Amino acid sequence: MSDSAPTEHVLLTPGPTPLHPRAVAALLRPMLGHMDPEVFAINDEIQADLRTMYGTAPDTFTALLSGTGSLGMEAGFANLVESGDEVLVCVNGSFGARMAEMAERYGARVRVVTAPHGQAVRVEDVAAQLSGVQMVAVVHGETSTGVLNPVPEIAQLLRGTDTLLTVDAVTTAGMQPFDMQGWGVDYAYTGAQKCLSAPPGVAPVAISERALARFAARRTPTPLWYCDFEGLRDYWSRRAYHHTVPVNLHFAFHAALRAALDEGMTVRQRRVREMGAAIQTALAPLGFSPYVQREAERLPTVLALRLPEGFDDAGIRAALRRREISVTGGLGPTAGLIWRLGLMGEAARPAPYRALMTALEDLLGERGVAARFDEALAGVPV
Repeated sequence: MSDSAPTEHVLLTPGPTPLHPRAVAALLRPMLGHMDPEVFAINDEIQADLRTMYGTAPDTFTALLSGTGSLGMEAGFANLVESGDEVLVCVNGSFGARMAEMAERYGARVRVVTAPHGQAVRVEDVAAQLSGVQMVAVVHGETSTGVLNPVPEIAQLLRGTDTLLTVDAVTTAGMQPFDMQGWGVDYAYTGAQKCLSAPPGVAPVAISERALARFAARRTPTPLWYCDFEGLRDYWSRRAYHHTVPVNLHFAFHAALRAALDEGMTVRQRRVREMGAAIQTALAPLGFSPYVQREAERLPTVLALRLPEGFDDAGIRAALRRREISVTGGLGPTAGLIWRLGLMGEAARPAPYRALMTALEDLLGERGVAARFDEALAGVPV
């Protein structure tokens, strides 16, 4: 066995993302009990920082679920949907479809508003199906296709109604504008391993007062005990035992979230835009083109690029993997058609993408790719 240090892997996937150095350092802290006063103090800071990240009202309940972003998705339906409720789900990719499946499993009568892959959900299509609906659920940034859905406009449709709005913010919160209070979102969730570059294993959620009131009015107990909102509040607000939380993941998440807020949301948004533009400039002469046609509908944090004609998707990605570079292809109908390049958190930095450009030059026998990338980023503070 070699004693040499392992080569650092270049992770350019749409999640997980490379860990922030402050998160790595926090993981090395000695273990504390989940009921330790120091852990509760860190949890308090996490809750306050999550309110800032999500743009919530000052007293909004926030917490970390002990699981990945999919648990965040499921907890919303488990707590806020009862058998027979009418739920409208926006589906234009794999994760919208997952929302619809989960809502059905919790007894909802699911209506679906669809849009073709590569296109955003149309606000007028949502408006046409709102009658009698108790909840609307939408993915803000559809990871599977690189599409940004019009959440603020959908939220505006629900103003003055009793209809709750659930938003999957997995590829947006912490890196893109998100205004829970201003828009009128009732339940939002993400995954630690996405825009915040923390380890996977905790799901940050924010729950509005309207959502908590809906939960309190349930006719039956929440079927998912593990993430019952009342049990969450027992631990996070009342400091009572509920379950053993992953303490070291809390440490790492706390450090990563604070690093993001220290950098500033506006700076992070600019960094993503400029990195995405530079990547497209570098790859366009090779035949890569945006998969999402309307620029306003492109998700900045997951750059979906249509592959050049005749491009060996599987072969090139395998060759990149042998060079310790991970790139993700399409999912389902877009397999072999697109690449999905992650631009969340620490992935949205020049160094890892410069490594990709250099490798592509070699594998494709093309020169000038890295130079175009560097030129596009010249003078940009990223």
